[in-house]
Amino acid sequence: MKVTGLFLNAQRTLEVPAGGVVFREGDEGEEMYGIVDGTLELRSGGRVLRTLGPDDVFGEMALVDRTPRTATAVALSDCVIAAINRRRFMFLVQETPMFALQVMSAMASRLRGDASDPDPGPDEA
Repeated sequence: MKVTGLFLNAQRTLEVPAGGVVFREGDEGEEMYGIVDGTLELRSGGRVLRTLGPDDVFGEMALVDRTPRTATAVALSDCVIAAINRRRFMFLVQETPMFALQVMSAMASRLRGDASDPDPGPDEA
């Protein structure tokens, strides 16, 4: 599930060049991210877990359960990503029901290892 345009007016965005690492597996996480533009991969143990594109979210598990990152996020193209800290995350969950549903859907799909995600990323269609 994607919420088109949700991150276009983000309070804080980051530009990540192709090949850049947003975070590494095992890192502590204080923010989650939404992709405004570009494509990135989530990798663990040398394998690609998922390819993500605009309006996809990642890194949310660190905010939900305060555990270290379970994957490494690497930009495949130049990316613009919205950084969402814990306080903003809580606000979005409370005030934007579609945001909460998007985060839950992304987490459920990743936890299932669902290759038949009902809303696949750009390279999974």
